Amino acid sequence: MATKEENVRHFLSLIKRSQRGAFKIYIGMIAGVGKTYKMLQEAHEMLDNGIDVQIGYVETHGRAGTEAQLKGLPVIPRKKIFYKGKELEEMDLDAILQLHPELVIVDELAHTNVGGCRNEKRWQDVMDLLEAGINVISAVNIQHIESLNEDIKSIAGIEVKERIPDKVLEEADEVVNIDLTAEELINRLKAGKIYKAEKIQTALSNFFKTENILQLRELALKEVAFRVEKKVETEVIPEEKAIHRELYLACISSNEKTPRHIIRRTARLASRYNTDFIALYVQTPSESPDRINLSVQRHLLNHFKLVTELGGELVQVASPDIIQAIIDVCHERHITTVCMGQPTLTWSKIFKIHRYGYFLKNLSEMDIKLIIFPQ
Repeated sequence: MATKEENVRHFLSLIKRSQRGAFKIYIGMIAGVGKTYKMLQEAHEMLDNGIDVQIGYVETHGRAGTEAQLKGLPVIPRKKIFYKGKELEEMDLDAILQLHPELVIVDELAHTNVGGCRNEKRWQDVMDLLEAGINVISAVNIQHIESLNEDIKSIAGIEVKERIPDKVLEEADEVVNIDLTAEELINRLKAGKIYKAEKIQTALSNFFKTENILQLRELALKEVAFRVEKKVETEVIPEEKAIHRELYLACISSNEKTPRHIIRRTARLASRYNTDFIALYVQTPSESPDRINLSVQRHLLNHFKLVTELGGELVQVASPDIIQAIIDVCHERHITTVCMGQPTLTWSKIFKIHRYGYFLKNLSEMDIKLIIFPQ
């Protein structure tokens, strides 16, 4: 039975949601599938139906078909910013907010703004537009989704630097996949519809390999199907019929790389089951504020930032006993699943056989599942 306070919070959230702009995202498996073209096509349709549409930011990449679609649409001029001796252009967020169109088209959702802009990322600009009651249509490629970063790296062999938190997709009212077969996409590339002639062979030899495209396509299709499934679960299935909610605990350390993997995988699991996750960092005496070195501190801050970006809650506990700290947090927060990395040589000093047995025994008694992610 919901309390009076919970009912009030729920009603306030409904009011806030009704005042917020609608948000639609087009997802593609890779550059050149036609996301921007589709957005512009939709903008024309909206304009023809009397909707006040403005182009906030569109990147045509010199593609003739996309540039042709841009003609006839009202465009808000970009903001010129001098940065490190160069004149650069960014989306003019303030101008859009002042003009307050019914609908604005914002391309390149994962873009990082130059210094001097109100927000660091373009997706943050979009959040400001939505909060102002402006409807937004935007686009992003699958490789820019934070929780899929390591999957993308294993597929394409590169780490994508510009990423959006998964929570941005969760804010979307509609997520649409722009799909092409690998053959269709490669034919478009060879025909010069994606890149200029001098870049085609390089693209074919790298990111646009058939095996890469097939795997990226699968990721994109799964992502959109997953978002649709979540929408059904949260908006269609009555709350009383919803599956019991899990609560995941990601156990992280000050290691440079492993915690990022654990955080992303745990966030993905939590998102899959429409629930929350907590990231726990146990600060041992060797990493106390007066003893921790700057590089380790920097790794930790990056991990903490990633937790926040992926919508998790960060819990920090100072203790010389990592295992007991994990058990205590599991008990206090009613954790259902603990996620951690494979023990390393450093961990072996902590996870002695009897301590590990003690750890497993406590998890079993609390009916908590344990997931160990490989390095």
